[in-house]
Amino acid sequence: MSIFERYLSLWIALAMVAGIALGNVAPGLINAIAAAEVASVNLVVAVLIWAMVYPMMVGVDPGSLRDVARQPRGLLITLVVNWLIKPFTMAALAVLFFQHVFAPWIPAEDAMQYIAGLILLGAAPCTAMVFVWSQLTRGDATYTLLQVSVNDLIMVVAFAPIVAFLLGVTDITVPWSTLVLSVLLFIALPLAAGLVTRRSLGTQTKIESFQARVKPYSVVGLIVTVMILFGLQGQVIVAKPFIIVLIAVPIILQSYSIFVIAYAAAFAMKVPHRIAAPCALIGTSNFFELAVAVAISLFGLNSGAALATVVGVLVEVPVMLTLVAFANRTRARFAP
Repeated sequence: MSIFERYLSLWIALAMVAGIALGNVAPGLINAIAAAEVASVNLVVAVLIWAMVYPMMVGVDPGSLRDVARQPRGLLITLVVNWLIKPFTMAALAVLFFQHVFAPWIPAEDAMQYIAGLILLGAAPCTAMVFVWSQLTRGDATYTLLQVSVNDLIMVVAFAPIVAFLLGVTDITVPWSTLVLSVLLFIALPLAAGLVTRRSLGTQTKIESFQARVKPYSVVGLIVTVMILFGLQGQVIVAKPFIIVLIAVPIILQSYSIFVIAYAAAFAMKVPHRIAAPCALIGTSNFFELAVAVAISLFGLNSGAALATVVGVLVEVPVMLTLVAFANRTRARFAP
């Protein structure tokens, strides 16, 4: 892992602190950024989100789809967990905690915002960091690429309907036009741009070299986005710092539960560990860049939904590293 990936939670925490400070020192700057909107899309954040998402989409290889027939059980588990289980369990946990368990401490309107943010997290399976988790567990890199490529293609058509359904079930108004625009802007177009870039670069060596050059922009985009979000949320957080902890509770519970489901299924179906570990980790991790982008588009920069997606970024790395360690310790239990 690079230093940015290893200490991602630290950088995010520092960006949160810097954002809160900036919001108090220069509120006019933060408000000006928040006001730069066209068709419910914040222009500044849109550029930052593209900086995050585009380098990941360059890694999507349509050619890997030829390997679908190889170890189909691993791909089956990935698809079932990511699209038939994970979004719905995340929505259920969000409702359980914010409409019932935490209800005495959180206003109902704020609770609905946090639920919306968690739904967006749950509906977006990991695209980039899963390659790191796969490498740390000695996973099959080619098969991991296959899983990510299939997930991203499904995401283009499935993300918006699933999000709209779950938001509607939880009585949150769904601005369909904004949701569809977000999918086009932050999934379909970056994916198309990534595919064009891969084709123009040609060889895998050139593709990997290009990704290495543009990857730092992804980290910078994430950190600056977090600073802007926390600049707008600064007063709420200072007044109620425990809200971060409350939002983290269902995210952490969801992460460990999804890993157990996928990892146990892979073990029961005798999937080799080099495929089973990434198979479980890709469902556990989130495409938080997309979740942040859509939360901002649907509910605004200073919304509780946007705050919830950023908390997902904060807790992801330490949680995933504990699961990587567990997967490595249990490798010998899987069939060769």
